Amino acid sequence: MSEHTIDQYNVGQLVSGESLAGRTLFVAAVHGEAERLPKDVPLLITGIGTLPAAISLTTVLARAQAQGALPARVVNVGTAGALRDGMAGVYEVNRVTKHDFHLDDHSGIAQYLLPDAIAIETSGRLPTAGLATGDQFVGDSETRERLAKESSLCDMEGYAVAAACALFGVPVTLLKQISDSADEVAEEAWAQAVPKGARQLFTALGELGLLEE
Repeated sequence: MSEHTIDQYNVGQLVSGESLAGRTLFVAAVHGEAERLPKDVPLLITGIGTLPAAISLTTVLARAQAQGALPARVVNVGTAGALRDGMAGVYEVNRVTKHDFHLDDHSGIAQYLLPDAIAIETSGRLPTAGLATGDQFVGDSETRERLAKESSLCDMEGYAVAAACALFGVPVTLLKQISDSADEVAEEAWAQAVPKGARQLFTALGELGLLEE
């Protein structure tokens, strides 16, 4: 468990870029996932997990909205575990769920819950996949098999990013690079895969024309 206090996280601070108006805001959990991005693009490093991602991005978008300067699009670049065999490279997410939130609606409380799944429009230029987001690093075969029934990928921020963007009416793109197989060797594989992932994500961004201002 980290011993940092909340105010040491620089929540909601842009690493680079000035006004967001009409621009693409890039979002990543850690610096390594975004290390290939040009230095002059707006970039937000959120930290790992749904809470840091939600707090950071909501803070930035609220400030931008107050200034009348919302971005044209948010692009989340990051790594993901493969829940099914044979997956590699970069995928564009077309549907994202939060796999570790479970609350049956027995008391008429549905109006207070976020949707079970968020559908995301994709470009049609990259392979697509469903994403399961949760506040755990998936690294065991049992969890992998359970999540694979509804999704192909897993991460720790995607749903939060998509939900925050929906709140502000900002289009969102989630690009996920396969870093590991979400099994017992996933943690070691992820650490080694981040530099390669950054390169593949940069290539995918170019293919989608998302690096052009």
